[in-house]
Amino acid sequence: MQYKNGRISTNYRTEVLRPSASDPDAIVPGLMAVGEAACVSVHGANRLGTNSLLDLVVFGRAAAHRAAEILRPGASQSPLPPRAGEAALDRLDKVRHASGGTRVSELRDGMQRSMQGHAAVFRTSKSLKEGVAKMRGVFDGLDDMSVTDRSLIWNSDMVEALELQNLMGNAMTTMVSAEARTESRGAHAHDDYPDRDDQNWMKHSLSWLSADGDVTLGYRPVRMQTLTNEVSVFPPKKRVY
Repeated sequence: MQYKNGRISTNYRTEVLRPSASDPDAIVPGLMAVGEAACVSVHGANRLGTNSLLDLVVFGRAAAHRAAEILRPGASQSPLPPRAGEAALDRLDKVRHASGGTRVSELRDGMQRSMQGHAAVFRTSKSLKEGVAKMRGVFDGLDDMSVTDRSLIWNSDMVEALELQNLMGNAMTTMVSAEARTESRGAHAHDDYPDRDDQNWMKHSLSWLSADGDVTLGYRPVRMQTLTNEVSVFPPKKRVY
């Protein structure tokens, strides 16, 4: 799995970024992010980005306009790679037949308590370091996951297990990324580093999660220019409550 924080979204573009070493602004063709899935906001400094229906409306409209620009009726699709979709089916089948000794609810509770206790809005180096270790232990517990319902109709047990895997990936990358960022910025209020550090941390965090739960961090630059002449750049402001 890959988890990347970078998003690009303006009046005309809402494509999801997939940065590479050679191109930090590379995108995923045809994939767009709006609302709370995108790292943008029309609210400015008065609230955390994207946490509003207004963002969904504004950038949802922008996504529709962008789709109309790039899609053509009757256009052919690129050939799919070999075994396309097989990994998703293999994952579903593995989860459906998981026969460990730990219930999904127990693993989810451990993940929630670790995140709430060590990655709350106000954090410290100590709490984050402990949180990384605890989350590592919770993630390893996925190997012992138990799913009792094997059916393919209204199987809420299996759905919750699949959702847990998704949440666990987000939790691991969030905790490790936060532990590495020695500053305060937006929702990341680091009590040991209360000030924003633009010299060292004016960059997007990228994180890659391996199947074993190991997180690799990377970064991409913040672009302090717009893709349109209709608005000016808004420089970072102090986060106040």
